[in-house]
Amino acid sequence: MDVHVVVAPVFGTNCCVVVSDAAHPDGRRDCVVVDAGAGTAGPVTELVAERSLLPRAVLATHGHVDHTWDAAALCRRFDVPLRLHAADVYRIADPFGTIGRAGGSAAETSVSDALVQALDGFGCTPRDYAAPERIEPFDGPEAEIVAGDVTLHARHAPGHTEGSTLYLVDGSDGGTGVVLSGDVLFAGGVGRTDLPGADVEAMLTTLRQVVRPLDPALGVVPGHGPTTTVGRELATNPFLPA
Repeated sequence: MDVHVVVAPVFGTNCCVVVSDAAHPDGRRDCVVVDAGAGTAGPVTELVAERSLLPRAVLATHGHVDHTWDAAALCRRFDVPLRLHAADVYRIADPFGTIGRAGGSAAETSVSDALVQALDGFGCTPRDYAAPERIEPFDGPEAEIVAGDVTLHARHAPGHTEGSTLYLVDGSDGGTGVVLSGDVLFAGGVGRTDLPGADVEAMLTTLRQVVRPLDPALGVVPGHGPTTTVGRELATNPFLPA
């Protein structure tokens, strides 16, 4: 499968369009959209039209609003569900409350304020947010997410949020695959654990038991920032525990 990245103008979220290798008789290929950040609905819709794609689902690596802002628009436009781990579903109905906008620690408040300011610069306010009408959660430590001809392998990776998930994507034509790591693993860093629902011990367990066993050859498309590889992060990332 191929992965196309659309970078959101708000918080630079990497929105990924994962495209099946198989084509329908009419030439269209199935796809799923992962992490529909604010401002990605338009570019994703253009990409779908240009490449003759057929969206089958919108997915989220976790429930933070900078990864789900345009999910409702895309779900409505393509008549597809939002899929994410059951532990983060509660965030979809109250995206700002669940990152601590009202009260909370200074870190929580600064994130919320920064997000509101970024949305304001894009011409949006929290009142513009809408939750998708159809949400189809999955649960457990692992799951196969099948959406038309697209199959992703989900790995529950809590720590940044309760429902944070890695999505493993098979490589096109048998080539090396990639992992969509959300805000769990970045190039040179890992997800923060000072926001509501985050857990330091859960993150350490995730990094040891979920991230470290990954194939070093896998590419990594994180939730923000540049791409990397599992092998590079295992060798150089100072935040990955032994």
